[in-house]
Amino acid sequence: MSSRDRILSQIRQNKPEEVKLPSVTTFVSHFESTEDKFREMLSLIYTEVIVVKNLEELSAKAEELYAGVVNRATTIPALSAWADFSLNVSDPHELETVEIAIVQAEFGVAENGAVWISDQYLPHRVLPFITQNLAFVIPRNALVDNMHEAYVRLQDTLGWGCFIAGPSKTADIEQSLVIGAHGARSMVIFLLEGE
Repeated sequence: MSSRDRILSQIRQNKPEEVKLPSVTTFVSHFESTEDKFREMLSLIYTEVIVVKNLEELSAKAEELYAGVVNRATTIPALSAWADFSLNVSDPHELETVEIAIVQAEFGVAENGAVWISDQYLPHRVLPFITQNLAFVIPRNALVDNMHEAYVRLQDTLGWGCFIAGPSKTADIEQSLVIGAHGARSMVIFLLEGE
């Protein structure tokens, strides 16, 4: 028996007894309105929230907000006529010139204004981090009160995902807040009704 096999055998024999996982405490938030709290938190982190009734209104609002902007990308099929930048690229470095990306997100968290995105809707994970300006589309009824509820919602999620809250910010430079230092300079949330 080799020394490697002997060590692995000893490890297998010396397994500790299984220990039950600790119980998880769940905190309940008592916001009068989940959406109002979501809006409040997003306003504190320099993010605008716009309610749109349907995909047609979303398209019209995108055209209005980003008129004259070139290199517009989206992951939302209903906005394909609005977009002038194809995300069908093999090298994510080619996304460095995207000025605005409108991306589908799964849900938002009221207590901190975070938005959950996953590779379910992203052809390239780098897109929300490399674009100059970022907008998310979330179903209006897909807001949760706090991160405890968010984690429950994510229990069966597979694959990559992350929370994003507001545009990029840093205060490392002479203790002055700088927006867009290492990511999107602006962020807009579209709350889509009827989803």
